[in-house]
Amino acid sequence: MSETILIIEDETEIAELVRDYLEAEGFTTVLAANGKEGLEQFQHADPSLVLLDLMLPEIDGMEVCRSIRSTSTVPVLMMTAKRSETDKIIGLGIGADDYITKPFSPGELTARVKAHLRRSRYFSAQHEQGVLRYGELILDEKQMTVKLSERDLLLSAREFQILYVLAKRPGQVYSKEQLFNEVWGYDHLGDFNSLNVYIRKLREKLETDPSQPRWIQTVWGVGYKFIGDGK
Repeated sequence: MSETILIIEDETEIAELVRDYLEAEGFTTVLAANGKEGLEQFQHADPSLVLLDLMLPEIDGMEVCRSIRSTSTVPVLMMTAKRSETDKIIGLGIGADDYITKPFSPGELTARVKAHLRRSRYFSAQHEQGVLRYGELILDEKQMTVKLSERDLLLSAREFQILYVLAKRPGQVYSKEQLFNEVWGYDHLGDFNSLNVYIRKLREKLETDPSQPRWIQTVWGVGYKFIGDGK
């Protein structure tokens, strides 16, 4: 059974071009031309991944992403003409897993979709399933859930993947290059802004004081490491 990709895009030409490329690769696609329809199709189609335009009629892409992320960890890839770093940071900050600016190569978009799905499948695969426990912090790989002090933390798929990769090897320092390539599954092209945003969001959710992190610590000039005892 092929995986379903939900394309929420109001520009018909772009939506149909992306649809054609994805269907040629064997994916099933569902199109939505505005934010309201996109949320309805999300509930109906149960997609494996969402391609989301930022500037949509009725409900904009930011609100659509927030709504999806409030109930689901499905990968969300934003595709938009907005190029500013601020827009990118906001998009990633509300839970998008990736961000590609228009005009884009359909081939690159398809490659990113495959990479996200590959990583998503990996983290939900039956092999190497496990529960990591570090005091009051519990990570369940199979369910992709995180509990801290008996409280459920709602993480995006990308946030969970970053945290799980770090937590599997407490104390090991990951360079930004290593962490990006292991989680994203493709070349970072020297742009670590998205990784930095996710680390910041993780700290906001995990830490009592994000400016003095207990769990995810920065190794200056190198990258990040997970402190297993949270001290």
